[in-house]
Amino acid sequence: MKQRRRIYYSESQRAEIWDRWKRGESMNAIGRAFDRKSSSIFCVLAPTGGIRPPVRRRSRLALTLAEREEISRGLVAGLSLRTIASALGRSASTISREIARNGGRKPYRATKADKRAWQTALRPKLCKLASSGFLRRAVSDKLQLDWSPQQIAGWLRQTYPDAEDRRVSHETIYKSLFIQARGVLKKELQTHLRAQRAIRRSRQASLKRQGVGQIKDTVSIRERPASVEDRAVPGHWEGDLIGGSKNSYIATLVERRTRYVMLVKVANKDTAGVVSALIKQASKLPRELYKSLTWDRGKEMADHQRFTLATNIQVYFCDPQSPWQRGSNENINGLLRQYLPRGTDLTLYSQQRLNAIARQLNERPRKTLDYQTPAKRFGECVAAIN
Repeated sequence: MKQRRRIYYSESQRAEIWDRWKRGESMNAIGRAFDRKSSSIFCVLAPTGGIRPPVRRRSRLALTLAEREEISRGLVAGLSLRTIASALGRSASTISREIARNGGRKPYRATKADKRAWQTALRPKLCKLASSGFLRRAVSDKLQLDWSPQQIAGWLRQTYPDAEDRRVSHETIYKSLFIQARGVLKKELQTHLRAQRAIRRSRQASLKRQGVGQIKDTVSIRERPASVEDRAVPGHWEGDLIGGSKNSYIATLVERRTRYVMLVKVANKDTAGVVSALIKQASKLPRELYKSLTWDRGKEMADHQRFTLATNIQVYFCDPQSPWQRGSNENINGLLRQYLPRGTDLTLYSQQRLNAIARQLNERPRKTLDYQTPAKRFGECVAAIN
């Protein structure tokens, strides 16, 4: 069997690969730019989990190649170590150790000594999680509750504001999960992250969806009152359907101000069934906390007028192919994939089980809420109207 030829990339090529990856290009696209297969790009990115390694720099205190060449010339000329050290502005002990670790006076070679110094300087700093059992346990426990690294970092800052040794950044958590050499957190904890990827993707990478559907007598999102736009008052919701296998669906609802989540079991994607399920769900909330609903252009809301007549709740529709206009809902749909992965048969989930998933989401701290929970914020709104 013929062995595949190993592909090597120069430092400048590796830098370009990382630049392209940061801009959100796929491995296939990067591979095409280098006339290589995507697997060779993966081999560059995977060892550090898709996280760009920092650029190596020499310490300002380390001997330079030019200084080592002066040491080599001085040794050939028979100068004393003190004389060489004085000419370089270094201590005699620095010159003595440099020569001793590179074989002594006769075998000393500047280029060889400089290369050896660069290689032996590879001493990775022990990360904060590796040196703190408390932080490892806290992070592992919260990851198993499906908290994101950012939520964990925010919770630690809020819980231990005056204890630096009990706080860690979300980047450190991500690196501990994705970088192969660290091995601080168990690899299985990656399964609790929102996105199930082998390596971390750039923020600039986009996931594209296409929205279709023609609905009559719609009210555009551009006609929403200013109080809805700036999230000044509670009671304005965003909604969508997420699909599973065997033509199964559930409706997701998110309150814009508090990010409170409700999940609604629907029989199918037919507009009659979806609207009936939403009408039933709306009856469970006080009128003050359900004033409007923003949806995309999916045909499941074709019967939106019946929903408005039954509930007195105005429905607004996003522009075509603009899911970002329901940003809170799109974010929650992504979070839900931790509990309901693509391909899951959603007909197996009862309303009670969906309520349990929603409750778990509502009890997770959110960065946008200053790491408070949606449940707490929504509870305050309920208390305010009673």
